Order: sequence, then C-alpha cells, then structure tokens
Amino acid sequence: MQSKYKHEVLRKIIAKIPFFIIALIPGVAKSSAFAFDIIGTLSYTQQLLMHIGPMLSALLFVIAGIFYALGQLLPPDKRASFHTASINIIIGAIVVAVLAVASNSLALASTQLLSNISVNSIANSIR
Repeated sequence: MQSKYKHEVLRKIIAKIPFFIIALIPGVAKSSAFAFDIIGTLSYTQQLLMHIGPMLSALLFVIAGIFYALGQLLPPDKRASFHTASINIIIGAIVVAVLAVASNSLALASTQLLSNISVNSIANSIR
C-alpha cells in the first residue's frame, strides 16, 4: 500500500516539473496570463513554442522510449503501467510537435480575431 502511495506522489511531482521549468525561463513572468497586452502575450507564447516545441517533443520521445524499456524489465502488471505511461508521453510529444508547427498560424488567426473584436468594441462604444 505504501508503494502505491509513493508511486502516486512521484507521479504528481513529475507532472509538475514542466511548470517549474517554464517558470525558470526568463521573460515568462512579464508575459504571463496576468499581462494586459493579450496580443503581445500571444506573440511571446508563439515564439516560445516555435523555439522550445521541437526540442521538447524530441525529449518527450526519448523519455517515452526510456519508460518503455524500463517497463520491459518489470513484472507484467508494472510493465502494463509503464507501457501506458510511455504511450501517453508519445501522445503528448505529438501534440507538442503539432502545436509547435501550427503556432505561427494559430497566433496569426487569434491576433486577427482579437484585433477585430477590439476594433468592433471600440466602434460600438463610440456610437
């Protein structure tokens, strides 16, 4: 029972590691979700995804391979758990890769949408 508890605690700690890494990157604090300049924040996030996304995706693929290899050394019940974790990590790597590739067009579309909304709201408030 204690090993299951330790496993859950370790899983929760590992899940929070990316947030701590992002917090250590310079410039994230000034362009966080609390920024008032939404378009600037989106631009910064797009640049961040373009630079870090491919490296993070490759790193996730390597970590998934390590999880799968370690799972092969364990008994069947643990092997299934490690196999599931590796598949989930691979899915995450694919999502990160797709977001990194599409970040430019997503940022452009959202910037146009936000600028149209802000222009329309200003025009409506003047009338």
